[in-house]
Amino acid sequence: MEAVKIKEGFYWVGAIDWNVRNFHGYSTFKGTTYNSYLLIDKKITLFDTVKHGFEEELLSRIKSIINPKKIDYLIVNHIEPDHAGGFLKIVEIIKPEKIFITQRGKDGLKKYLHKNDFPFEEVSTGKEIKIGEKTIRFIETPMIHWPDSMISYIPEEKILVSQDAFGAHYATSNRFDDEVDYCTLIEESAKYYANIVLPYSPRVQNLLKTIKELGLEIELICPDHGVVWRKHINEIIQLYENWSNYIAEKRAVIIYDTMWKSTEKMAYAIMDGIIKEGVEARLFKLSVSDITDVMTEVMLAKGLVLGSPTLNNGLMPTVASFVHYMKGLRPRNKIGAAFGSYGWSGESVKLLNDILNEIKAEIVHEGIKVKFAPDKDTLKQCEELGKIIAQKIKSSS
Repeated sequence: MEAVKIKEGFYWVGAIDWNVRNFHGYSTFKGTTYNSYLLIDKKITLFDTVKHGFEEELLSRIKSIINPKKIDYLIVNHIEPDHAGGFLKIVEIIKPEKIFITQRGKDGLKKYLHKNDFPFEEVSTGKEIKIGEKTIRFIETPMIHWPDSMISYIPEEKILVSQDAFGAHYATSNRFDDEVDYCTLIEESAKYYANIVLPYSPRVQNLLKTIKELGLEIELICPDHGVVWRKHINEIIQLYENWSNYIAEKRAVIIYDTMWKSTEKMAYAIMDGIIKEGVEARLFKLSVSDITDVMTEVMLAKGLVLGSPTLNNGLMPTVASFVHYMKGLRPRNKIGAAFGSYGWSGESVKLLNDILNEIKAEIVHEGIKVKFAPDKDTLKQCEELGKIIAQKIKSSS
């Protein structure tokens, strides 16, 4: 397997995982990559390793450029096992002179590996190392998306090695953003942000502010997953600005499940009302939808409408599972409403409103609940609710 030249003296030497379909609950239908980069200078430097099981692919690509034992430095930007799972085997082979890592990264690796005999050198924001003609500058990015995280910047080459920031779970034999379908790339980038990075949006804002304040000139963004950004850098940075500020598109997403079609009939009536007001609506039945894709739609849509029947004084399990997942990802700045049917106790609408309150949504209606099945009058109320939601979306900033 061959390395890919990113720039003179700088190579992608990572691994492609064509077959992974689940990444700790996140659906990865397009696979992923575990990116590692090799910088050739007086001190040859490797940025990150790969997931355990992909070490030979990494070594094969390195060998297409140099003997791996000639590597002097290893930089560990992030210790999550998809990047550092191969750490032990790679370190045993290359025997680096120094391993640059944050203090939290060092402590974390010790707890993972239960070993302490590594040539760690702690770095923090502002620390620079000279490796010959080139410099590597470190910027800590805690909670983007682990406490140990940092990014590395090579000023002479204007390269930002961004670890998980600006990434996507997207397996491809192409290495650059202008070599793949742009729409697919943006969809996968949004999915990645919504399901991994979204809870840490205030930290993303801090990172973007730091990049501006330091005046970093960036010609290449090299993340730990997906492709290298070289053409659409401004676009992905702007999208991160929007997503981290919870700026959404003026459309609505209706998320529900149903037992005997009553809640489903209500969902369709609400959708009709939204559409009649000239606002786009997207409908997701959770029993046949992937929650990772649904969560992406939540992030991208201004309106969030949740529906569930009442089951055992609670929510239908598919709905309960999704809202628990969604709540942990902390979407904000939504216009919300709830609906549902019931046979006996009817708690679902209240429980969904509680969820909307927890994510600090603006609830525009107390919600609609119906016993057993909706009649024409109830469906008309649902349509009117859809219109109220759409009007709120249109008038929102």
